[in-house]
Amino acid sequence: MATTLTTPHAALRRPRPVRAWWRDASGLTAWASLLFVTALWVSDRGVQDLGTTAGFLTSTGRLTGLLSADLLLLQVLLMARIPWLERSYGQDELARMHRLTGFASVSLMAAHIVLISLGYAANDQLGLVTEIWTLVTTYAGMLLATAGTVALILVAVTSVRAARRRLRYESWHLLHLYAYLGVGLALPHQLWTGADFTASPVATAFWWTAYALAAGAVLVFRLGLPIRLNLRHRLVVDQVVPEGPGTVSVYLTGRHLDRLVAVAGQFFVWRFLGGPGWTRGKPYSLSAEPDGHRLRITAKDLGPGSRRLATLRPGTRALVEGPYGTLTALVRTRWKVAMFAAGIGITPMRALLAELPYAPGDAVLFYRAGHQGDLLFRRELEELAERRGIRIHYLLGHRSADTASWLPAGYASAPDSTVLRHLVPDIADHDVYVCGPQAWTTAVLAGARQAGVPVGQLHSELFAW
Repeated sequence: MATTLTTPHAALRRPRPVRAWWRDASGLTAWASLLFVTALWVSDRGVQDLGTTAGFLTSTGRLTGLLSADLLLLQVLLMARIPWLERSYGQDELARMHRLTGFASVSLMAAHIVLISLGYAANDQLGLVTEIWTLVTTYAGMLLATAGTVALILVAVTSVRAARRRLRYESWHLLHLYAYLGVGLALPHQLWTGADFTASPVATAFWWTAYALAAGAVLVFRLGLPIRLNLRHRLVVDQVVPEGPGTVSVYLTGRHLDRLVAVAGQFFVWRFLGGPGWTRGKPYSLSAEPDGHRLRITAKDLGPGSRRLATLRPGTRALVEGPYGTLTALVRTRWKVAMFAAGIGITPMRALLAELPYAPGDAVLFYRAGHQGDLLFRRELEELAERRGIRIHYLLGHRSADTASWLPAGYASAPDSTVLRHLVPDIADHDVYVCGPQAWTTAVLAGARQAGVPVGQLHSELFAW
């Protein structure tokens, strides 16, 4: 007899499923914009001007400037929190593409500045320093463009991994907002003195449309939707509960939470009013499935932002952006699920185990922690295991000497994939969900692939910045 599995709280509003063509269409549109920009350069005698030294330098400078401007706008769109993009790629992949696009844009911008300056200097027969001074002080919009360039370079430098490790998340996030300032300051120069931007009605229409789309996306998705969300739900702190050493759960209530479009596995960007640093948002996953009445987030003390959660008082207002994240039921392809969590990464897994439909015996959880006292939600997890037939493997102890392994030291004598197939012989028939530190997550995904799990059944989301 066939059995129908239903999701708890099925009456709540759910996000729309991800459509595969959104991802393909987005990528093709990005590449098409770069090809179109190159075509604009060609149509404006870009190739013909390559014949002389001054012409070669100036023309290639024009091309690098055009490509840099297009990539800069694509970079803004990548992190504008556009829902269909976010659900297609996930925040970690969007952040990775955002960094790559940003570095490429700033590199091309630097090349544009050098090449244009050299080309103009060769044509005017002036020294390079004199030519740069003339360009900056006499061309319309160049002083603003110079300030914008400095802002964008600052963002690029602080986005290098070594620099990010030295900065608190809150400081890095604040510095990163200078990217919007850089884009805005560059616009007057491009429209006033950039011949390629005004060379034809087609070019003018393209660039004005591109800038309008980028600005509109920021206004609608980074400002408009969060304002609407907070006015509708008016979230406030209801209770703060210690969960373990340096770890607390915050319970929140609000209005019309049954209409909140969120599912287990997603996260919000949170700001709690009434204290220092409230303007800087922090991402926290839902640690319990949304039930239409309360929300719960859980965080470990990893810095000033998360440490402040323990001091919140009932009634404190919370501002949120979201929900975000692809670590949800929407990406599921199989009935069986295997979940891997390390440390605070248990938060979305706890919510998913409660919300996902599965038959008894079809769900397994691997939970990595240093020792017993570090296990969060142990009572809740074991109640779920008893009620829904979940198999739980606690992976306790010191980290293995093999840094490429996700298993603790006691398992080091056997390959990860062998251990995984021993514990879950049919692992290839499972959807695998992973949440934890970046190196550990990478090791889990590699071990699952070696154990025969297809790439399409691997689901992870990193919150590294």
